[in-house]
Amino acid sequence: MDYLKQLILRYPILESCKEDIEKAYCVLERCFASGNKLLIAGNGGSCADSEHIVGELMKGFKLPRKCSPEFAEKLKEIDEKRGEEIADKLQGGLPTIALAGHQGLNTAFINDVENGGLLVYAQQVYGYGKKSDVLLGISTSGNSKNVMNAVVVAKAMDMSVICLTGAKGGELAGVADVAIKVPETETFMIQELHLPIYHCLCLMLEERFFGKQE
Repeated sequence: MDYLKQLILRYPILESCKEDIEKAYCVLERCFASGNKLLIAGNGGSCADSEHIVGELMKGFKLPRKCSPEFAEKLKEIDEKRGEEIADKLQGGLPTIALAGHQGLNTAFINDVENGGLLVYAQQVYGYGKKSDVLLGISTSGNSKNVMNAVVVAKAMDMSVICLTGAKGGELAGVADVAIKVPETETFMIQELHLPIYHCLCLMLEERFFGKQE
């Protein structure tokens, strides 16, 4: 199914973003195909979006994503009863981490490091990231300081950077490898358009990696 075409039909206002959505998909497809991972950073509603994306990529979204017969056999070899049940219920995932979700680490860093609140995402990128991983920065203004700090670290580690932002783009759009700038300037309107875009990307990626299962 052409999910991108469907997206534009449903949201004609996103026609101007079509090329950048395609570029973002290509970056993510290469990332996951190479065994790399996606890290996501955002604040407020964009923080919630980062967790939402993890939920769509790390388990079945529209497709079942059964584990492979080979892995199912390994599970049964270890524990026949539990292994069979686990194999029946496990769902394939594309490795994705929302950087906002680790409150023990984040609060410790904020407490221990001066001005650490602006560096909690950067610290996690430094700890989790590796070359050819991808950082997705979500910021309606494009100027979120903690997201920008994470981008600097990601670039230094030879990671690719994708951003989801608003029409103005901000500083983030100027440094990202791919900038998806939705044509709105009001925060809630920007966020309303971010959701169908990342849903589209998740659907495209799921079809690519799990679409040929029987």
